[in-house]
Amino acid sequence: MIASLVSSTLVTLKLAGLSTLLLIFLCCIMAMAIKPLPKNLANIIRTFISIPLVLPPVVLGFYLLLVFSWVGQYDGLSLAFSFEGLVLGSILYSLPFVYQPIQNALDNISRSHTELAATMGASAFDRFFSVTLPLAKNGFISAAILGFAHTIGEFGVVLMIGGNIPGETQVLSVLLYEYVEMGDYNSAHNLAAILLLFSFSLLFAMYHFSGSVNAISPVKR
Repeated sequence: MIASLVSSTLVTLKLAGLSTLLLIFLCCIMAMAIKPLPKNLANIIRTFISIPLVLPPVVLGFYLLLVFSWVGQYDGLSLAFSFEGLVLGSILYSLPFVYQPIQNALDNISRSHTELAATMGASAFDRFFSVTLPLAKNGFISAAILGFAHTIGEFGVVLMIGGNIPGETQVLSVLLYEYVEMGDYNSAHNLAAILLLFSFSLLFAMYHFSGSVNAISPVKR
């Protein structure tokens, strides 16, 4: 039991950490690229991004499994029941939880700040790291915490596309399910309590360090 718990914890933390880093980078680029688009086009793209908020996780996992199987038939790349597949699934499933705080933070930055930096000769790269990023810091903190916490809490998607392979795709949520299936409710209670406490701690840290509830609220337009 201890070995399974340690192994699943390492897989979960690895998955959450890698997915969050990739999501921060991806969502930052997406938010900056979508911002200047016409309103209707931007709303269509944001709707696709936000689908995982309302779509049952098993539906997304089912279609990802079909896509992974189809890709594997043609190029031999096996993403189903692999850690790489879990990363891709986690990115898609947690995308809106990371994108929205970043989008809100960037939308709240006045153009005058970046325009002033531009008149002083700052390049686009320098303006982002010296002006935009510091002003949007709270949004990025919220995005990182939400993305990390949401990935740790995944179940339907990871079970559908990753199965339950110890040391490879068995994450803590799947291990909890396994405990229940085996009738080991004592271990299930202990693991559930740990996950509950961890989730509470992450959310408390987000509100404490970001200092903004608006970071996770829908954008008002």
